Amino acid sequence: MVKGITRQVILVKSPDPRLFEEAIFIVKEEALAREGVSADKVLREARQAANGYLKQGKAWNRRLERLPAPVWGALGAALASAGWAAWLFLL
Repeated sequence: MVKGITRQVILVKSPDPRLFEEAIFIVKEEALAREGVSADKVLREARQAANGYLKQGKAWNRRLERLPAPVWGALGAALASAGWAAWLFLL
């Protein structure tokens, strides 16, 4: 649905193109009308929000990537064994 309203939008290119191409921020109409708020400040805050979102997701990925492959193998084997044991005892 298209409305007849124009809005100011900020497009922020992603530093990691594997996840996103760009982030779209819709600027409040009264944001730029305030005194002391410049377009540079709004753009800087949009970039900061986009980077904060990406860093939040990367922190978990870094923690999980630190685990060596044998740990993942042992975890998978333990979960498979637990699944089979539960299946056998429930029958």
